[in-house]
Amino acid sequence: MENNKKLRCPLGVPGGILAALIGLVGIIMNSIDFNLMGLITSIALFLLGGPFVRVTMMIHSANDRLDELERKIGNK
Repeated sequence: MENNKKLRCPLGVPGGILAALIGLVGIIMNSIDFNLMGLITSIALFLLGGPFVRVTMMIHSANDRLDELERKIGNK
């Protein structure tokens, strides 16, 4: 019996890392320019990057567990 593992692309991981990096660059640039609205937006983007990665990875691990349960039930 083959072990066919479905390939899941965790797009939340690069997206979350990219959001955190863009937020960090935005914090630095808006601090230099003294732009308050841009600074607040950049801080929010920076703080949302980490939870976005965590939630995406949690969803993917739950899908993997469901696939494993379906495989076990299907073999019986």
